[in-house]
Amino acid sequence: MNHKQDREQESLTRIAIVNNDRCKPKKCNQECKRSCPVNKTGKLCIEVKLESTNSNISEELCIGCGICVKKCPFDAISIINLPSNLDKDTTHRYGLNSFKLHRLPTPRHGQVLGLVGSNGTGKTTALKILAGKLKPNLGRYSTPPDWQDIIKYFRGSELQSYFTKILEENLKTIFKRQDVDRTPQFVQGIVRNILESIDEMDNQNQIYESFDLSNVKDRQISDLSGGELQRFTCAMTCIQKGDIFIFDEPSSYLDIKQRLKAAVAIRNLIRENRYIIAVEHDLSVLDYLSDFICVLYGSPGHYGVVTMPFSVREGINIFLEGFIRTENLRFRDVGLSFKVAERVSKEEVRRLSTYHYPAMKKNFGSFDLSVDAGSFTESEIIVLLGENGTGKTTLIRMLAGNLEPDNGVKIPQLNISYKPQKISPKVTGTVRDLLHSKIREAIFHPQFQSDVSRPLRIDKIIDNEIQDLSGGELQRVALCLCLGKPADVYLIDEPSAFLDSEQRLHAARVIKRFLLHSKKVGFVVEHDFLMATYLADRVIVFDGTPSVQTHASEPQSLLPGMNSFLKQLEITFRRDSRNARPRINKKGSFKDMEQKAAGNYFFLE
Repeated sequence: MNHKQDREQESLTRIAIVNNDRCKPKKCNQECKRSCPVNKTGKLCIEVKLESTNSNISEELCIGCGICVKKCPFDAISIINLPSNLDKDTTHRYGLNSFKLHRLPTPRHGQVLGLVGSNGTGKTTALKILAGKLKPNLGRYSTPPDWQDIIKYFRGSELQSYFTKILEENLKTIFKRQDVDRTPQFVQGIVRNILESIDEMDNQNQIYESFDLSNVKDRQISDLSGGELQRFTCAMTCIQKGDIFIFDEPSSYLDIKQRLKAAVAIRNLIRENRYIIAVEHDLSVLDYLSDFICVLYGSPGHYGVVTMPFSVREGINIFLEGFIRTENLRFRDVGLSFKVAERVSKEEVRRLSTYHYPAMKKNFGSFDLSVDAGSFTESEIIVLLGENGTGKTTLIRMLAGNLEPDNGVKIPQLNISYKPQKISPKVTGTVRDLLHSKIREAIFHPQFQSDVSRPLRIDKIIDNEIQDLSGGELQRVALCLCLGKPADVYLIDEPSAFLDSEQRLHAARVIKRFLLHSKKVGFVVEHDFLMATYLADRVIVFDGTPSVQTHASEPQSLLPGMNSFLKQLEITFRRDSRNARPRINKKGSFKDMEQKAAGNYFFLE
């Protein structure tokens, strides 16, 4: 009897996940079913259904041996042991052998709740539930509970009153979608007309200014760029009256100035009777935007767990450290710190080669860019800082030889590897085929595997079709291709785009380690300030009027360069005492005014 109870207790803390996109029972010998020790005893632990082309695994019968995981030729099965304290905390499950979410974030009146976590750990599922678009089934997917049972389940918590209000007071939810690229499929017309038709706040002029839409208000939605679409969808959300405002990744495609203006506009929505929830991967913006934080952790695509609410500083530090002190629980093996400053010693610098480039000019009709002459050294990363439209990508393309300067100067002939800003794959086949055809020698080199491909988790997607990859997966493949090509200079344009917070920090570490060990030069365009700070040895600062006339400085040391850039933006940064991550001071705060008075817009460790 005791043995049976132990078995039942074990089954409660184990989940089996079958990836139906990968499961292809008609193309294999059903190795999972044949190798399962429980199936061999005559019980049906793994059942293969050829008519529905997938497999089912009984979590009650599964003993967690993992043989099926190793035997599956398509890597479609995952057997995961959950922490025992999650037994009774299931909020939602999509079905048998599918994703499972434990607990929910807790919104509060008159405050901004920030959510941070890796992609695939349930942020979008949690947002749909909090928006009232998805009814939580408490894990009972076969016989879903009614709302009375759901509210009873959350009794004694703030979520009980939240769901009661959604049901009884018919709260209006306004949801800013994550996939702004698809906006033209749902909204057509001219920007000005659309905003006028939904304006319930009578503050259009303020919204145009907050989201830099004055120059595009007479354009068609279908003609807007990614950044313009992002600002337009945020403006659509902020211009309406509602009770619950949800922003899913409001900063993607935006430069740092636009990100902070958007954060201020979102905070201006705060009212005593409103709930505001934001998912954000730029940790600087999340810090600036939020009043408190819930961290999501787990196994991406398999299960996710939501922590209790923490203060902004504590929540982001928990995410970076991968350790929840209040629960004595570690959800990541390695903490992420910004104290890492792998610098080349002065003696070694003297032995490294130095390259020079001349002063350059480039004109595109109404746009003029002038670039000061500069130099760079091996094992150095130079980050380009500036607003959108100041010519960062233009300078990258001139250095790469894709654009000729107008003043007739010659760029030093160097081998260049270039990762463009926009990644639009035109080839077909799998990731493996692409890597083998482009960087075959690098992809098989043990050092490249340990420094680049393994940390970028290329092995997880290597057999996926290129045309089926998500934006984040394409970004990781593009980084791997760029770093795998033999070159003297690596030009990397916005490596953080489409990556979640954790992937951004891993990508930054990969870039830094690779360029240092291989004694190569990197020029990086980056709008995520944490990533830019981590990467930069020196910076090039762009100033002037975006899209009209701009100027790029020579490469400067980190401290004066950052001070110069942040002074343009009227932003000050302090450093966190625990892990040295840069934190934006709230505008007008004592620390902000003190640093501005002293001229210290940025601090090193």
